[in-house]
Amino acid sequence: MNHLKALLIKFICSIVAFAIALDLFFDATIVDILSFSLFVTVASYLIGDQIILRRLGNREAIIVEFLLTYMSVWIFGSILFDSYPQVAWGSILSALIITGAEVLVHRYFLNYVPKERKVKDMRFKRRLAYSTEMAKETDIHNKNEPE
Repeated sequence: MNHLKALLIKFICSIVAFAIALDLFFDATIVDILSFSLFVTVASYLIGDQIILRRLGNREAIIVEFLLTYMSVWIFGSILFDSYPQVAWGSILSALIITGAEVLVHRYFLNYVPKERKVKDMRFKRRLAYSTEMAKETDIHNKNEPE
């Protein structure tokens, strides 16, 4: 049930963001806004919340969801709409609004949505760990035998 609430919150935030960004720069219909919202909600939930947020953390998930929103609006907006600069501004504005809302969604997701299974901690080590191998070299030529 908590997954459904998280998806609903993400979907409403996406509808508001795309209504502002796409309707401000384009003559976007309600079908365009709902289709963008549905795609970004499902993709960011599966990739950003289920995989990256659980394994790498909040900051990385927000970055990935910003890029996902930006690229999806850029790619699909350039197919559906005519003006290239308007697609660029619509992409940036919608990605910024959704990223701002994702901060709140991630707080809800981390606090109220339980983990289904134990995920191994895969945080990256910030320090580099180099080691060298030392060994005594053996002489492959026998010095007693003439060459």
